[in-house]
Amino acid sequence: MVAILANITNDRKGSMEASAFILAAGAGTRMKSSKPKVAHKILEKPLIRWVVDAAHGAGIESVVTVVGHGRELVEPLVEDTQVVVQEEQLGTAHAVKTAREVLAQTPGPLVVLTGDSPLIRPETITALVEAQQASQAAVVVLSMEMEDPSGYGRIVRDAQGGVCAIVEHKDCTPEQVTIGECNSGFYCFDKEFLLTALDEVSTQNVQGEYYLTDVLELAYQAGRAIGCLRAEDPLECMGVNSRSQLAEASACLQARINTAHMENGVTIIDPATTWIGPDVKIAQDTEIWPMSFLFGSTRVGSDCVVGPHSRLVDTVVGNGCTLEETIALESRIDDDVTCGPRAYLRPETHMCVGSKAGTHVEIKKSTIGKGSKVPHLSYIGDATLGEDVNIGAGTITCNYDGEKKWPTTVGDRAFVGSDVMLVAPVSVGSDSLIGAHERCLGRIARSWPCTPDRDRRLERKEEKPIIPPLGKFA
Repeated sequence: MVAILANITNDRKGSMEASAFILAAGAGTRMKSSKPKVAHKILEKPLIRWVVDAAHGAGIESVVTVVGHGRELVEPLVEDTQVVVQEEQLGTAHAVKTAREVLAQTPGPLVVLTGDSPLIRPETITALVEAQQASQAAVVVLSMEMEDPSGYGRIVRDAQGGVCAIVEHKDCTPEQVTIGECNSGFYCFDKEFLLTALDEVSTQNVQGEYYLTDVLELAYQAGRAIGCLRAEDPLECMGVNSRSQLAEASACLQARINTAHMENGVTIIDPATTWIGPDVKIAQDTEIWPMSFLFGSTRVGSDCVVGPHSRLVDTVVGNGCTLEETIALESRIDDDVTCGPRAYLRPETHMCVGSKAGTHVEIKKSTIGKGSKVPHLSYIGDATLGEDVNIGAGTITCNYDGEKKWPTTVGDRAFVGSDVMLVAPVSVGSDSLIGAHERCLGRIARSWPCTPDRDRRLERKEEKPIIPPLGKFA
């Protein structure tokens, strides 16, 4: 029986002496889509990538993908495999025959996978290969017991209980239609036998296609052993052929991934409203609040609070961070950072240790230095802020002149008042103070100089801080 094991990542195991062939040439007409079925995504990952990564996760390095319909969209998704083009889609056996020359050069037995089955696990692929190698069977097929087998090929057994054929649903006799054991579409073949038997496969069927399943009957007739591995969970073999099946597969993978994270010490307040991609890593004692989405190569450290209503994509988060209602894309967030609510970190943002991006703050391609704060209602773009900088409400960096983006630099411990326009290129010196409503122009605009004891003066109620008059630096 195939063990159903929780896994978070598709980290590759040691190399296995086997190869994989992925069927990804079909149009998927039931998806009602202009793009190929295998290019549709679950958890921001294309269907075909789930299958390729499962093969790599099983230790198979040699992977061949056959493409056809919409190949220009599929090929970029499988660049780490050998790609073969099936110009005319005449069936699964024809797809294998199209790639025969390439497959002849690949090592070991051949695992055949379908590109629209994202729930397949590396452990299952490994079990198929091991079963074929142990038995030296012509083929080992992964079967599943279905309550409603409609549309699936049936596993036909002889009087001794051995597999003798697979009959497609449309070709079944009335007796065969009642069979509940079905073909998953996953096999591990003795490659040499398969490549030879392909020449004997005909189109004598309702579809008029070359069925790969006919190879099993040819093996039986040749006296070769046929193995069968039963999947414990039929959902693992589920193919995605429609939008509703896409949603069903998404829910299955969501539950699988969330369960694995919780078993590894992550608190997920509401797993039903939390979506985590397969390549995301989260350390222990982090809390994920409802309506949070973590995708891509995102990494989150320990003792963090993410959400509610946060989305992190390809973002690295340190330890002890709080990200409330935060969107972070391709950003770096160091330890003890606070973001949100409603903070937006665009690509190439770096929040240094102890910094803050507060309410309704947008930061783009900027470094916010250690202990610096952008508390609310500000836009910071193409800027470098030093340490312990404070940015007042409504302050923006005017980084775009209509043709080019220009940088802004703010030195350590500078204090920028509310509603300040920093018109780049501009540099604000360390220990400087800019009053409210200022407009700082020019390549170098220095703020009102402050003495080292500025902080002490600001704390004394009997003394007012030194603030430049409005328009002094316009």
